[in-house]
Amino acid sequence: MRIPRVYIDQPLQLGQQVELPSDRAHYVANVLRLAPGRPLILFNGQGGEYSSTLVNTSKKSATVQLDSFDPVDRESSLDLELAIGLSRGDRMDWVIQKATELGVSRISLLDTERSEVKLKADRAAKKMSHWQQVIISACEQCQRNRLPVLNAPRDFGALLAQCDSKRKLILHPTCDSLEPASMSATDSITVLIGPEGGFSEEEVEIATDHGFTGWQLGSRILRTETAPIAALAILQFALGDLGR
Repeated sequence: MRIPRVYIDQPLQLGQQVELPSDRAHYVANVLRLAPGRPLILFNGQGGEYSSTLVNTSKKSATVQLDSFDPVDRESSLDLELAIGLSRGDRMDWVIQKATELGVSRISLLDTERSEVKLKADRAAKKMSHWQQVIISACEQCQRNRLPVLNAPRDFGALLAQCDSKRKLILHPTCDSLEPASMSATDSITVLIGPEGGFSEEEVEIATDHGFTGWQLGSRILRTETAPIAALAILQFALGDLGR
């Protein structure tokens, strides 16, 4: 039987009893319907995880005993940043969830020339909170003990100027193809992916001027929610999880 994993944003110490936040307590007691004595795994995003026991529950609370600590690290050896243009609907949820599962280190959201989504300050804050919860849920599911960093939407040019990854890639259907498996080993990559309409030619030129290399995934045009999953999986296979 799979043991439920629960993220909690607070310091944890072996041997202590922890009162779960109300949303996590509701999940444990009312969604999973776990009874006292059931095992749980708690993690706080700082690395490692705690094998724990559910001590008691009510409709609005749950207490957990931290029994043992496992320093297991399931992070990729590759520092991988996904920088992607904002897109409509639940596409961003999908991309953020799957990128987290694929071991991305950072997700940087971009306001690009063809971005159809423009977030004002109040809506941006709500969206960032929602996307952070998507990351947490994905980490609970895929057994990551460290949360990838989620960077708030910023201007395309600002990201280019601040990017310090050793290898920089931009996906664009007219760029020359690049075979990641033939790349020399590196420990940090940023990959740029556009919104629904893709990057403009001017943006591709600006990225190239900032040291980004064009990458074409194939002869077919991939959707904005498909391209990052394909790209991240290829990079992890060639240079990250399975490439070392």
